[in-house]
Amino acid sequence: MTQHLIVLPIVLPLVAGILLLYKRLGRLSQIKRLISVVATVLLLLVSIALVKQAASGEVTYYALGSWQPPFGIVLVLDRLSALMVMVTSFLAVGAVVYSCAGDDEKGSNFHGLFQWQLMGINGAFLTGDLFNLFVFFEVLLLASYALLLHGGGKLRIQASVHYVVLNIAGSSLFLIAAGVLYGATGTLNMADMANRIANLPAEREGLVTAGALMLLVVFGLKAAMLPLYFWLPRTYGYAPAPVAALFAIMTKVGIYAILRVYMLMFSDQAGSLAALEQPWVWWLALATLAIAGMGVLAARDLRLLVAYLILISVGTLLAGIGMRTPAAISALLYYLIHTTLVTGGLFLLAAMIGTQRGKAGTRLVKGRPMAEGGGLALLFFVGAVAVAGLPPLSGALGKALLLNAAEGNARLWLWPLLLLAGLASLVALSRAGSTIFWASHRGSHCGEALPRAQWFGVTWLVVAAPVLLVVFAGPVSEYTQATAEQLANPEAIIQTLLPATGDAP
Repeated sequence: MTQHLIVLPIVLPLVAGILLLYKRLGRLSQIKRLISVVATVLLLLVSIALVKQAASGEVTYYALGSWQPPFGIVLVLDRLSALMVMVTSFLAVGAVVYSCAGDDEKGSNFHGLFQWQLMGINGAFLTGDLFNLFVFFEVLLLASYALLLHGGGKLRIQASVHYVVLNIAGSSLFLIAAGVLYGATGTLNMADMANRIANLPAEREGLVTAGALMLLVVFGLKAAMLPLYFWLPRTYGYAPAPVAALFAIMTKVGIYAILRVYMLMFSDQAGSLAALEQPWVWWLALATLAIAGMGVLAARDLRLLVAYLILISVGTLLAGIGMRTPAAISALLYYLIHTTLVTGGLFLLAAMIGTQRGKAGTRLVKGRPMAEGGGLALLFFVGAVAVAGLPPLSGALGKALLLNAAEGNARLWLWPLLLLAGLASLVALSRAGSTIFWASHRGSHCGEALPRAQWFGVTWLVVAAPVLLVVFAGPVSEYTQATAEQLANPEAIIQTLLPATGDAP
């Protein structure tokens, strides 16, 4: 049974999605909610088992239809893919429980689409094939298009048009890049492609470089790297709360793709093509940090503020990739867990605050005091401390690890930008909290009691995640360090998937 665990993060949400889209369940909202929540919790349990399996350091794969690599479709499990699946599952539990308070009934087929988006995200993390990475990108994007429009609304439709058009263009470029790389190397299996790039004739290096840089544009668009970030603030800001929370992992799919493709295919064994993405990622990461810091200060809506906080985290994570050392990769992975879960929870919290404030909504203006303002204020304070990177929560530790990983000239650039971005976050969050909770003290209280499902979803992500990351900081940092070292040694994956070929071209 254990050998089939690798495929369960894809099969489980696929089957759950099919059941949830069954027409006869259309009016049985409680049954649909039960199926969706149970499937998501089971997915979390499976992901924990996968992390335990991957923690041994052994790379394993699942050959669909028993077609062995490099010819068949394979799913690859290592420390990185297992970690990303578990983060996704943890985030999804909070989002799906929150949605059961009523958000899921504002449109049709919410839970089925939610499960299929999980299928696409998990497939992207587990696939060992470049073309199937494209396929799973399309699966998660198709589900996200429909989820983004859940509930309708003019602003939501406008934001979705930009999102859809840009991603269609990105998908087209992905296909072109994959075709170029296939033409130059003769394979789409990433391990096999890494093996062939290491022995590539000089006359094909130009083609591979062109394909690799086109892929970087595609992954940069998914990750919202400058100058391809402008779709994110309004798309995330206007999305339904549980959808925006799940979208917190979407930029991390782009981060993961950059890590996986370039650390594997363009490692030190790639000769003159080694680390060809590094200078581009490094400087664009710093620019993303700077622009996102200004965006946080300029935001006049709590949802847009959280969206710009995601952009700050994107710049921070990309800076870790740009440094390309095991210490930096380990630090960015620790920070990735923290920022994904906390920002996802802040989207849910922003929606709760908007519901309680009535006409004022999530705009950073004075309004009437909230009926449950005390609990919301406490959650906002914890979330602000966590996302701004203040002690004693996990954000401070993640940023400290990244700052410590910077060496030489990298330290001169990263330290001031990262610290200033943190200061900008702190100022913006302080202003938002003061306006929403302190300045709004006159008049009668507004808002009705919030459902328990919403309180659970927010607490699960905003409080439990950063506290657990601090309590288990030792084991988590050890795991991320081992993951970084495994990424720095791509031969482990190559030898596992291609034992007969070894280093042969």
